[in-house]
Amino acid sequence: LLVLNLLSQLIITMSLVLGTAITTSSNHWMMIWIGLELNTLAILVIIMKPKHPRSTEAAVKYFLTQTIASTMVLCAGTINATQTGQWNASMMTNKYACTMLLLALTIKLGTIPTYFWLPEVMQATSMTTALVIATWQKIAPISVMYATHNHLPQNMMMTIGLSSIIIGGLGGINQTQLRKLMAFSSMMNLGWTLTAFSISPNTATINIIFYMIMLIPSFTLMKKMSLKTLQNLTTTWTTSPLANTLLTLLFLSLSGLPPLTGFIPKIMILNELIMQNLTPVATTTAMMSLISLFFYIRTTFITTL
Repeated sequence: LLVLNLLSQLIITMSLVLGTAITTSSNHWMMIWIGLELNTLAILVIIMKPKHPRSTEAAVKYFLTQTIASTMVLCAGTINATQTGQWNASMMTNKYACTMLLLALTIKLGTIPTYFWLPEVMQATSMTTALVIATWQKIAPISVMYATHNHLPQNMMMTIGLSSIIIGGLGGINQTQLRKLMAFSSMMNLGWTLTAFSISPNTATINIIFYMIMLIPSFTLMKKMSLKTLQNLTTTWTTSPLANTLLTLLFLSLSGLPPLTGFIPKIMILNELIMQNLTPVATTTAMMSLISLFFYIRTTFITTL
């Protein structure tokens, strides 16, 4: 029984990795879609592993949103192929197909306008699964966005990015559940990424990589310390001061506070925006990030009480 359990876990993990690998390395729309579907099916099994009604609910929500997004990706590819005769992802020239693709990728990532599923799904799963959803599951959509960024509607992408920063910041202020708080943090960071994607995809990719690297130790510490709510943070200082200090620094880094690691990609994005004469956008982005800085500093203040 133990061998079968380990074998099933290995197959699921391999499917998860393979799905992402197929999507990131493919140029054909059908292969991209197959990779996304394989990835979705693998994570559904992981979400449903705890035998609990909330896990089942989260799996259904995740399945519905991701299936709609994958269908839209395939539909965008089909529309473009009908118009151009090309199934190549880098040959996206039909503006309707490009708009549909961008909306599908925002659903996949969990940003504006369809972000509602992300906090609910992350809250209803285990800490490890929430980490996978916030990091690994973002790689495939980001890679598709990187491959097609020249053809995606730039103004729309920037608007979605700015809206995600605002909603992510405002949504995080009122949260007491840490996984929901991290979901809104993820949305806000993706807002930064989308804003940068329209002018400098390389800087945007650096931003999301930095964010993922910082999330891994944050979630690991929260799991080890059995933290689920802000209330739990008030007692951690007496039990494990070192882990508590590390978590505080990680939260401040995620907020983009200088001179910590999270500040580097944010200053790069602001620099790119100013270089492209988009100073109002840069100012708005910087001002809106103060909202998220508030809820991170509040979290760290509770941690160090």
